[in-house]
Amino acid sequence: MGSLDRRVVLITGAGRGIGREEALFFAAEGAKVVVNDPGVAIDGTGGDAGVAAKVVEEITARGGQAVANTDSVADWDGARRMVETALESFGDLHVVVNNATIERNMGLTDLSEEDFDDVVAVKLKGAFAVTHWAARHWRDRYQAGAHADRAVVNTSSGSGLLNPLPAQVPYAAGNAGVAAVTTVAALELGRYGVRVNCISPSMVRTRLTLAVPGMSQEPPAGRFDPLHPAASAPVAAYLAGATCPLTGQVLSVRGGTVAVNHGWSLGGHIHKDGLWSVEELAEKVKELPMDDPFDKLAQALTGALGTIGRDQLQEMINALLDQGVHSDAASA
Repeated sequence: MGSLDRRVVLITGAGRGIGREEALFFAAEGAKVVVNDPGVAIDGTGGDAGVAAKVVEEITARGGQAVANTDSVADWDGARRMVETALESFGDLHVVVNNATIERNMGLTDLSEEDFDDVVAVKLKGAFAVTHWAARHWRDRYQAGAHADRAVVNTSSGSGLLNPLPAQVPYAAGNAGVAAVTTVAALELGRYGVRVNCISPSMVRTRLTLAVPGMSQEPPAGRFDPLHPAASAPVAAYLAGATCPLTGQVLSVRGGTVAVNHGWSLGGHIHKDGLWSVEELAEKVKELPMDDPFDKLAQALTGALGTIGRDQLQEMINALLDQGVHSDAASA
């Protein structure tokens, strides 16, 4: 018996990369899986129904149960149809894994309103929309007396949580928003037996990161590959399991390392019994320890590129913004 036997799971963006590995892993653990993926390009354009269908074929060929759905998570009615697909195909829905994302990597001065809106619509609005329709079903079932464990597993990234990554304003904003939605939704939906958690995979070899130096290299056969997109699948499956006690948590996953995120937290402070003057603040703020975003990015890049100095880092940022080169491998 698997850890997800008889659990019905909807996974968005499950046609490739991390989502595909989650779909295969969940099915191997006994879950009945709705594989959602419209088959779009990295930037969200185009579409190919065969992407989701291929994953379904892989699952069924291994003796599992799965159906495909090709709606966009950014489509309000499409999100509702995904939930309906699970109910019509398998009779219930226990878990939603919000994995879908797109990227348009360019500097803030080059991003258009459409670029920003499209990325946030998939990453943030999409996670909200699918969770909304699933939660309405779970609320109704709970109020009708069907008290069962339900779970949402959101997907974020260090881009927006931990590391400032140039050329990723909408992507970072979406990821930070997903983490915020996780903590609030966990508080709201607990009364219906719904747990809400989030994973934040990083340094993962997918079509989004292959252009980054070092990401295409694979270890010798038989050795653990910490960059493989399957690394986060067991963590997502744990959070999806009926016996998991966690809710409201954000877990970073890098290879075999799992770390708890504590989000924005208060640091040092200064205080005055009265209104500050600008001059006083200019002097007293010097006492507060603060993070330097350049240092944080350099530390993150060390895992992929080795030791890097500030001047070299600035050159890389400039080249990234000028050329539109993807840098998501620095997500931590």
